Amino acid sequence: MTTERNAEQTRTRILEAAREEIFQNGYQGMRIDSILQKTNLAKGALYHYFPNKLALGYAVVDEVLMGQFQSVWEELFLQSKDPLTTLQKMFLRKAESFQNAVAFNGCPLNNLNQEMAAIDAGFHQRLEKVFEGVHMTIVHSLAQGQTDGIVRQDIDPVKISMFIFSSYQGIMGAAKCMQAPELLGDLFGTLNDYIDTLRATEKKH
Repeated sequence: MTTERNAEQTRTRILEAAREEIFQNGYQGMRIDSILQKTNLAKGALYHYFPNKLALGYAVVDEVLMGQFQSVWEELFLQSKDPLTTLQKMFLRKAESFQNAVAFNGCPLNNLNQEMAAIDAGFHQRLEKVFEGVHMTIVHSLAQGQTDGIVRQDIDPVKISMFIFSSYQGIMGAAKCMQAPELLGDLFGTLNDYIDTLRATEKKH
């Protein structure tokens, strides 16, 4: 039992170190030597868990990004019955949290999409699954908001969800490209203004 637990802990350490490397340098810039330094493991030990760099990259998406994105977005909508205010508050928190960032790396999902989705089928399938998971979480929340009389009845939750999440990804990407996290406040503010237009008439304030 102890051996199994230690093995799982070692595997988790490798995945976390790989996630940090990918976020900072991209998948193609991820260096196995850097992961070994961060985890204090020998190369043979790492390859015991992941036979090659590609397998490690896939595991980061499957086991780290998938869980993180789904849990964050699902928990957001559990905090309130108002999905529109929930989205607005989340975007404002994002803008505030990066205002003083010295180096802005953007969104890990968007980064990998831009880097790998068009050139590797395995990454494409996995990243699409993460994106679809967040998209459908927003869809269900907007649809429930319609049932509760908070969201306008004349909107299509599927189309609006895709637009909002794509806008989120684009805003994070633009701020990263320009290395100007201060832009997030204005850009997310504009997106939040749009979200206000989705409110049912009797719920506007």
